[in-house]
Amino acid sequence: MSQTFRHPEILEIARRDGKVTVEGLATHFNVTLQTIRRDLSDLADNGQLERVHGGAVLPSGTTNIGYEERRSLNADAKSTIATACAAAVPNDASIFLNIGTSTEAVARKLLNHRNLLVVTNNMNVANILAANADCEVIVTGGNLRRADGGLIGNLASSTIDQFKFDLAVIGCSALDREGDLLDFDIQEVGVSQAILRQARKTFLVADHSKFTRSAPARIASLSAIDTFFTDQPLAPDLARKCEHWGTEVIVA
Repeated sequence: MSQTFRHPEILEIARRDGKVTVEGLATHFNVTLQTIRRDLSDLADNGQLERVHGGAVLPSGTTNIGYEERRSLNADAKSTIATACAAAVPNDASIFLNIGTSTEAVARKLLNHRNLLVVTNNMNVANILAANADCEVIVTGGNLRRADGGLIGNLASSTIDQFKFDLAVIGCSALDREGDLLDFDIQEVGVSQAILRQARKTFLVADHSKFTRSAPARIASLSAIDTFFTDQPLAPDLARKCEHWGTEVIVA
């Protein structure tokens, strides 16, 4: 297979998994390590990947990938994470679910929960939970971001300030080595920070692809999260930090 055919597939694997490794790609394509290193260097020179030790990751940037594409990335992992998260959500509770494909997955797992009050700035979550007759759904209002059905801005934040939630379930665009939750949209960051202020307990749902991505705006530290649901173990340094902070990590 020529590099013309390998390059698009390498990028697809990187978008799916968040990163690629030289050894993994060499085995996948049945080519030499040197060939894959050249491929990754070419893709990095074109700004399509960033080289890291042993492989490459999606480039750091200031814009997120498309929402429909994010929906399909690591869909099985998101479903598994959502199942674990929903199992920890009690009946008879007030909950906030924010923007994101992972929180949408959680919403689908809450369809059999009873007597929930769910507030959301995610039109997709509202539509999903409309199917649960035992769930009252309140939508915040705000500026509609058509790309993903998110409601952002001051109106969304001021609505959130009217509540005190038993539990908030949030996602993020990236999680760095220091344990900071990151996002691309500064208006969405403001909304997420309002959610954290108004929740008695907070769950984070994020699959492993967020570990190798970067985004420019900081939401908060993992120290502000009570339980982090993910699909792969954290790096040892970050796992130790979570233990020190009292942040429970559940690998689904």
